[in-house]
Amino acid sequence: MFTILFGRIRAIFAFIGRFAGLWLLAGALVTLVLDGTRSIAASSIVLTPLGETWFKLHTASLHISQAFVQRYLLPEIWDPGIQTLLLLPSWVVLGVLGLVFLIVCRKRPHRVRPA
Repeated sequence: MFTILFGRIRAIFAFIGRFAGLWLLAGALVTLVLDGTRSIAASSIVLTPLGETWFKLHTASLHISQAFVQRYLLPEIWDPGIQTLLLLPSWVVLGVLGLVFLIVCRKRPHRVRPA
């Protein structure tokens, strides 16, 4: 009984992870195309950092996240850690995160158990 329930819960989480991974990869593709068109228009390489993209999409959540991490967790997590991620190009971070979700939540082949 417990094994069947655990298998179903695991399948649901795997589906949600694959779904999120596909959306993250779609976001990476969109930001890559945007950076590409900006690069063509500027005649030089333009890479939009994740922090700038987040700031443009929802400024309040960026500030709340920073305050939460610095106040309730370690301030050192934000300054060298998360800040470094926010300086990377958006498409790189979203693409890597999407691939990680897809790899971790991939469908596993069924095992044939001997009788």
